[in-house]
Amino acid sequence: MDSVIEAPPGALDLGVAWRDGFAGLGPSFYTELPPAPLPAPYLVGLNRPLARTLGLPEELLAGHEGVRALAASLPVTGTRPLASVYSGHQFGVWAGQLGDGRALLLGELETPSGPMELQYKGSGRTPYSRMGDGRAVLRSSIREFLGSEAMHGLRVPTTRALSVAGSDAPVRREEMETAAVVIRVAPSFIRFGHFEHFASREQDAELRQLADYVIDRFYPHCRASEKFAGNPYANLLEQVCERTAAMVAQWQAAGFCHGVMNTDNMSILGLTIDYGPFQFLDAFDPNHICNHSDETGRYAYNRQPNVAYWNLFCLGQALYPLIGSEELTLAALEPYKTVFPRELQKRMSAKLGLGDVQDADRDLIERALKLLAQDKVDWTIFWRRLSHAVAGGSNDAVRDLFLDRTAFDAWWLDYAARLPADRAAAGLEMLGTNPKFVLRNHLAELAIRRAKEKDFGPVANLLKVLHAPFDEHPEHEDMAGFPPDWASNIEISCSS
Repeated sequence: MDSVIEAPPGALDLGVAWRDGFAGLGPSFYTELPPAPLPAPYLVGLNRPLARTLGLPEELLAGHEGVRALAASLPVTGTRPLASVYSGHQFGVWAGQLGDGRALLLGELETPSGPMELQYKGSGRTPYSRMGDGRAVLRSSIREFLGSEAMHGLRVPTTRALSVAGSDAPVRREEMETAAVVIRVAPSFIRFGHFEHFASREQDAELRQLADYVIDRFYPHCRASEKFAGNPYANLLEQVCERTAAMVAQWQAAGFCHGVMNTDNMSILGLTIDYGPFQFLDAFDPNHICNHSDETGRYAYNRQPNVAYWNLFCLGQALYPLIGSEELTLAALEPYKTVFPRELQKRMSAKLGLGDVQDADRDLIERALKLLAQDKVDWTIFWRRLSHAVAGGSNDAVRDLFLDRTAFDAWWLDYAARLPADRAAAGLEMLGTNPKFVLRNHLAELAIRRAKEKDFGPVANLLKVLHAPFDEHPEHEDMAGFPPDWASNIEISCSS
């Protein structure tokens, strides 16, 4: 049963019923504390479709009191803010105790899509802030707001974002910036690092309590499955492996670079989480490193699949005390090695409009990727032009992207021979698979610059386009072009 939470004086009632959810696990898992109010907040962006999905009153949220609530400056009736504790490996090194250093979980709402948690990010210091100030800056908050919604528009599993509220309160990073709070939404924000935390401290009772909570809430079939001798914790590990494999395959197909795949940034539900130094590829470079802080290239685009498996292995080590068998633990990790390549080939075959997946298509896919890498062809524009070429018949616009036209012509002959008989239908399918719009770094940067001048129109326009990235949006054709030369000089890092 959910506890009754008394509203603080002056709290805003949003007319929804909040549930404890994660808070029901008890104080070993979190610290309750109020957020630090953001002074004189203003609304930067409101995701109205998501607000409707959550059953929240759009107009109230957009009003003066609503904006204060979105900025963590006004308490919300029925919520119970808390910061959760976790640990993790950062850049492959054990970092020990971490936790929500600038995030606070508000509570959980029941929605038509199931329970959803809402979380402030940038709401001030917590016991887990270490040396941080607990704040987020406008720049990174806008990137997270738009980035998570861009991934949702691309149908990639992800956390989402309800709003961004800004303030002129100063925050120092590499330079002086201004503060902001973003509200994130997900069924759960539990990470691999939550399990690593209790396992590293040999707190087996809490580890079991956490695993049971996750199984009962999100993976109930793990208790009914007879696989792994009916071991529910081995079944959980396998399910997380399969979801993570499918998610990373979608990242690779979308040309998405996460940038900081630490174990504390990996969702137990297989969701893309923690949008920091992320990037969608411009020119295709398999070795691309999007995070300026990643000096060794650990999280380069082509290393993401192996890093995900490494992180899953860490999760397996954390769950080992519950699984109780090294053999079962390793067996539960094994599906990643088959699910990821299968899912990736399925995604790439769909991008090529090949219909049924055939083993012989791997060579066609590999040859295409080598051509793209050789000539540094723009990832998104290539696939979109290819879709139009298949739908309409001419490949001139695709061919013009390549310097080595002879190699492209040879590939095209083999590709055309493999296409289904109804090429027009295949092309239409491809146009629903290969987006016209992604959140390129320069588009985010331009919106951020305008937002710093209190012009939030570009943020709203980007959000609209990114919610429907496969549509043509002729009025926003400028967002679908090649990046300007200065875009390659944009540096994104772990600082936010």
